[in-house]
Amino acid sequence: MDGTAKINSADREALFALVTTPRPIGLTSKRIADIILALCGIVLLFPFFVICFVATAFFSPGPVLFRHRRVGFNGKRFDCLKFRTMAIDAPERLQRHLEADPAAAAEWIATRKLRNDSRVTTVGALLRRSSLDELPQLFNVLKGDMSIVGPRPITEEELSRYSDAIGAYYSCRPGITGLWQVSGRSTTTFNRRVVLDNFYASHWSLSLDAKIIMATIPAVCFSDTAY
Repeated sequence: MDGTAKINSADREALFALVTTPRPIGLTSKRIADIILALCGIVLLFPFFVICFVATAFFSPGPVLFRHRRVGFNGKRFDCLKFRTMAIDAPERLQRHLEADPAAAAEWIATRKLRNDSRVTTVGALLRRSSLDELPQLFNVLKGDMSIVGPRPITEEELSRYSDAIGAYYSCRPGITGLWQVSGRSTTTFNRRVVLDNFYASHWSLSLDAKIIMATIPAVCFSDTAY
């Protein structure tokens, strides 16, 4: 795989045509819903914030929060927040792992994920499996950098993989959850992720967001696709 997103005919037929001139998904109704849901989430999930903060601080030396530069709505760069799930020397561990394991290197190229990731701490693995590591992104939603539902925020180096489909990604605020998260998540390919982002951009509605939110609950509770 050359790292450039190529949409095959089966995906295109299943999820309709690619978006060539997507309309911006920045409607007032969606933003109001985001603020309400984010505030409710922070209040209701506050005990989990405390547990995650204490567990990360106690069992994994280093900063509790991880800030990673991502590309968002209309190409705006922002710091995406998470509870830290990796060791502080994660980049060096990744390089050594990929150099020593060709199969892992191929998996990384295809999905930008590793099922057996030596960078992830013991506490971090639990947080990832439960998706609790993403709770701080509720504050990204309040700030306006993210939405509750949307494409997963991408990094600078992943921009080229969207090729002509980048316009669809730019038309949305990145989401805490989305079609990718409820459609296989880490077990799907990056190319499939691009297809799903295109589908979401061209078929967005509040009812679609509601369906994705409802589908997220069983995806988080009963799926083993988060790692």
